[in-house]
Amino acid sequence: MVSVIVPVFNDAERLKICLTALDRQTYPRACYEIMVVDNGSDDVDMTRAVVALSPNARLAIEPRPGSYAARNRGLALTTGEVLAFTDADCVPAEDWLQRGVAQLQRLPDGGQVVGRIETFFPNPDRPTPVDLYESITAFPQEALLRQFHGGATANMFTWRQVFDRVGGFNAQLKSHGDLEWGHRVYSLGYPQVYAESVVVRHPTRSSYQGLIKRTQRLAGGSYALHAKQAKTRWQKLAVFWRALAQNLVPPVFFAVNAIFDCRLQGIGQKLQVPLVLVLVRAVSAVEVLRLGLGGTPCRD
Repeated sequence: MVSVIVPVFNDAERLKICLTALDRQTYPRACYEIMVVDNGSDDVDMTRAVVALSPNARLAIEPRPGSYAARNRGLALTTGEVLAFTDADCVPAEDWLQRGVAQLQRLPDGGQVVGRIETFFPNPDRPTPVDLYESITAFPQEALLRQFHGGATANMFTWRQVFDRVGGFNAQLKSHGDLEWGHRVYSLGYPQVYAESVVVRHPTRSSYQGLIKRTQRLAGGSYALHAKQAKTRWQKLAVFWRALAQNLVPPVFFAVNAIFDCRLQGIGQKLQVPLVLVLVRAVSAVEVLRLGLGGTPCRD
């Protein structure tokens, strides 16, 4: 039995697409349940109406802000031996569950499977600079697993017994909670694998507004995670100055790589994408400064 946990916040329209994809899985319908956890949407009735259209889905409410609090709520209300995670704005492939469970069964003593997240342009005929930037930078699952021993919960499988031992997600984090949880899995010696064949699709963000919000959330989550791990005042100061300095370094190597990246067509795209990263680093630096002065991390 598989429990699929899907947090959602003000995204009923894309949740409907996600649930439609989950209803079309090749995995036997009687062998999986879908738990949608609304995380304080402005109109919960819209979420409820969408969930009602899916025969395998149930709805829960988690008022505490943060997707990791929502996922913990879903964990508490489900019973599947296997746990599968994706997000409301993702579109799982039809064989997502079948392939994910097959990969996980190769780790019978516990462990974590991190699948591929394939981005696509909402408007493929006219991709924006933000679309292009996200298409080559967003969701590097294999690299995340190799470098940080974790992966995005937009595409992740594990056994419930692993959560029973490792514990749930850190609900205080607004971002990077999946990497923090994965590092705990790694620290206890469980195997972690990247599965290229386990696929969900995710739309790129097209607007600068959406990119800025995501950047603030990610920068805040990363800073909060490292600040939490610091034990002394001096260590916290070191975390602050390191995070600030990293975001003030010009992205020279990224720009050079962009020039030779075959996914970017023409000199216009090859110049636009590095400029987007300059914006991302500037926004990140401002967010680190705001948090260092006592601000609280953004949820979205």
